[in-house]
Amino acid sequence: MADRGACSPGNELGDFLRARRAERDPRRAGFPDDGRLRRVPGLRREELALLAHVSVDYVVRLEQGRTHQVSRPVLDALADALCLAPDERGYLFALADLTPTASQRRSDRSEAAPRLRQLLDTMHDVPAMVLHRGMDVLAWNRGAAALLTDFGALPPTGRNLIRLTFLDAPFRALYADWPGAARECVAVLRMEAGRTPQDPGTAALVGELAAQDPDFRTWWAGHRVRGPRQLTKTYVHPVVGALTLDVQQFTVDTHPDQFLVAYTAPPDSPSAETLDSLLRRPIGAGADG
Repeated sequence: MADRGACSPGNELGDFLRARRAERDPRRAGFPDDGRLRRVPGLRREELALLAHVSVDYVVRLEQGRTHQVSRPVLDALADALCLAPDERGYLFALADLTPTASQRRSDRSEAAPRLRQLLDTMHDVPAMVLHRGMDVLAWNRGAAALLTDFGALPPTGRNLIRLTFLDAPFRALYADWPGAARECVAVLRMEAGRTPQDPGTAALVGELAAQDPDFRTWWAGHRVRGPRQLTKTYVHPVVGALTLDVQQFTVDTHPDQFLVAYTAPPDSPSAETLDSLLRRPIGAGADG
């Protein structure tokens, strides 16, 4: 039976603090080897307390989930002590926020903004999609279907890039570096889960992946997070072969839960020629089509 404990909601704030504390190098934090045996890697609780200027008891209560009343200055101090990256710092604040905000309420995943759909239709030479922050595919153009998969042939509940990356064998085979791409997916989903902890769609996806994929369970327990950013990925397409593309993500001011993703190749590069060849083929045509 799958171990769902690491993926179930509960003391997310404490789990995240423990995970980041375990990865903080004591020597880099200014604590030389004192000869005492370290039972776990990383900082001791008293060392984190010293760096953040809080009591050890306060750190214990935070990690055990016995207190959630955390002020912004204390969160800043903890983030500084743990050397959190900007995405990690934002995730920490999302976990500590007990006040339901607009960004924490369940968001509409059903439809892309109409103007974004119109924009997709004009992008004939660029594979592009409109995604929900939870990586649901809301709309796509012909290029995206040719590059990745025929999203129209999938049920709406199956049009999620993270689910496809883990559970769809042909989609999984598209990645030259599947472990790297899959870890990115987990970090994105972990960020979304912290941002919208009450969203049933996100919770259902986490539960499904945890039950079916051991790699997901392992990486989810690591509490890595990241927000949208530009990436470069190499795909091994079954028809045209390998191509390396820049994956660019654009936010939408009028629809903050949606963003546009475009796949491009450097001009005059081998990947640009390969992508052009792919986009000129009828969708569904094989290597001889």
